[in-house]
Amino acid sequence: MKLISFPAEEAEVRGFLQDDYETLKAHRIRPAVLICPGGAYRWRSPREKDPVALEFLSMGYQAFILEYSCGEQAGSYRPLKQLARAVREIREKSAELHVDPSKICVLGFSAGGHLAASLGALWNDSELNLGSDARPDALVLCYPVISTKEFAHEESVMWVSGNDPAVREKLHLPDRVTESFPPVFLWHGGSDTSVPPENSMMLAVQLKRCHVPFEYHLFETGAHGISTCTQEVETPDDVCRPWVSLCKKWLNRRFEYVP
Repeated sequence: MKLISFPAEEAEVRGFLQDDYETLKAHRIRPAVLICPGGAYRWRSPREKDPVALEFLSMGYQAFILEYSCGEQAGSYRPLKQLARAVREIREKSAELHVDPSKICVLGFSAGGHLAASLGALWNDSELNLGSDARPDALVLCYPVISTKEFAHEESVMWVSGNDPAVREKLHLPDRVTESFPPVFLWHGGSDTSVPPENSMMLAVQLKRCHVPFEYHLFETGAHGISTCTQEVETPDDVCRPWVSLCKKWLNRRFEYVP
């Protein structure tokens, strides 16, 4: 494994790369997953960083983590611009990173899920001008914040909007889904009281209406912030843990990838 880092606007991207290219010649070029940890846009949860990257590294993916701006620096679409830049950088550096530039997934938890879904919705927004090469090829959204209205997670919305009503309106993602939205793997725990499951439900409805390919899992139980649902992240959950293997199967099908 090789560890790298590079800047994306004012953010940092950390990478965990497969590097045994002489032995594994059939897998010199791999899909990539770029992880956006949650934390209400106030902080970035450690349990949704390295443990997740190592899960996907074990699946044969190149794994990256975006250390995006939070708190008072989360306004003015700054995290979204950083994420767009990170995707563009991975594409531009794809040869040296041993990444397939047509197989880049953005994965987000909670507020990081809102960030990932915002890029899926707004990559071609004329006001933001993020660039067509910033569009992810797939999204994985884990108990994501989706609404800035009913069922909103108010702290996340406050930080990311900077209390600007126009930004809050623009970042109400059920209204932003179009046919250009990337394919989505979406899951939520049914016992989540921090970000109500209605957030993912609203997104699933709009994805269906717009004919966007997606797979949605609403587990019967499952709290918020459970990450990979293992003892390692101190949130073991046998009900929701299958999301990892289900996601792997879905991504590999989407990317036609055989590890």
